[in-house]
Amino acid sequence: MKRAKAFTLVEILIVVVLLGVLAAIVIPAFANSGSLARESTLSTNLKLLRRFMLIYTSQHLEVGPGYPNGNASATPLDQTFRDQAMLSSNVQGQTAARGTVGYDYGPYLSKIPANPFNGLDTIQMLANGQNFPAAGDDSHGYICKPETGEIRADSSGTDGRGVAYYAY
Repeated sequence: MKRAKAFTLVEILIVVVLLGVLAAIVIPAFANSGSLARESTLSTNLKLLRRFMLIYTSQHLEVGPGYPNGNASATPLDQTFRDQAMLSSNVQGQTAARGTVGYDYGPYLSKIPANPFNGLDTIQMLANGQNFPAAGDDSHGYICKPETGEIRADSSGTDGRGVAYYAY
């Protein structure tokens, strides 16, 4: 009489244990991938916004975006920053729809990118002489100081290396 070939209970248990060990190694790597993607997106968004600010400033009499009508002594505004980024503008920083005669610069961005950690695209504009807050509080997408051309993520928390998102 021939015995049917089959796995023993010990062999099955060994396979189950090996699969459990592999899962314990692989699952944390996938769990961390979402955070890494948000960190990369934030870094890319900040580079995009910083590049926009540099180009805009060089084309608009060395006045950064956010100042109404290009008046560097006025209080910078979020809506003005948005308009100057997404509409056409003249050298004085006044904005108009794309293709308007005399408004030869821009648009530079199709939209303000959202901060991937808090989902906000709003910008807290700092007045001339005002300092950046000590840390981000997630109340806006970004914090901008057009007087110096700086922009930071308004995000609390740190990345896997211990670097604050606010310092990106």
